Amino acid sequence: MLARVRSAAVLGIDAYLVDVETDIANGLPTFATVGLPQGAVKEGRERVYAALANTGFTFPLKRITVNLAPADIRKEGSAFDLPIAVGILAATEQISPERLGRVAVLGELGLEGAIRPVRGALPVALATRAAGLEALVLPRENLPEAGVVSGVRVLGAGNLAELADFLDGRAELTEARVDLAALFAERARDDVDFAEVKGQAHAKRALEVAAAGGHNILMVLL
Repeated sequence: MLARVRSAAVLGIDAYLVDVETDIANGLPTFATVGLPQGAVKEGRERVYAALANTGFTFPLKRITVNLAPADIRKEGSAFDLPIAVGILAATEQISPERLGRVAVLGELGLEGAIRPVRGALPVALATRAAGLEALVLPRENLPEAGVVSGVRVLGAGNLAELADFLDGRAELTEARVDLAALFAERARDDVDFAEVKGQAHAKRALEVAAAGGHNILMVLL
C-alpha cells in the first residue's frame, strides 16, 4: 500500500515542494523515515503514532517506510508530522486519497491530534501557488500569514479529524480571508519622509537604489 502527500519545506527564505511517500508492507512493525530527516522530523513518528491513536484512527502494526523527496536535501522541523499522518491514513484506506494530488499539507501534530502552527507559511504558500496546486492546508493559526498570497486557496485545520473530514468530502475547512489594502493601511508609517531632507542627493539616491534592489545599506553619520 503506497500513498503520496504533497508538502513543502523552507530553504533559506524560499520554499520548495516535498513529496511525502508512505509505503506500508507486511513484516515486523517498524517505522523508518528516509530522505535526510533531521532531529524533529525523526521524532515526528512518536507524535504521529499518538495523534492517530488519540483521534480514533488505527495505527498499522506493519513495516512503515516514509520517504521525503527530493532525498538529497536535509529536512528539518516538525511540519512533516501532518503529511506523514495523512499518508499513513491514505495508505491504509482510512481516508480517501482523491484530493491528495491537488493540495499541499503541512503542520505539527500534538499528541491529542491538534494541529500546531509552523514556521514559513508565507513562502510555502508562494511555492504551492507556483506549483499550480489548488489549495494549501496548514494550521489555523498560520492563516493570516499565508492568506496574503492570492491565486491559491489557503485552508486552516484545527485537528487531524477536521482534515480527514475535508479529504473525505464530508466537511469544508476555514479559508483565509485577508484584506491586503486594510492590512497595509494599518501598518503604514508616514512619520518620516525623505522629501523633508534638504540636499544629500547622493545619500538619498543610494537609499532608493538599495530599496529598489532589495539590498542592505549601512549609513554612517560623521
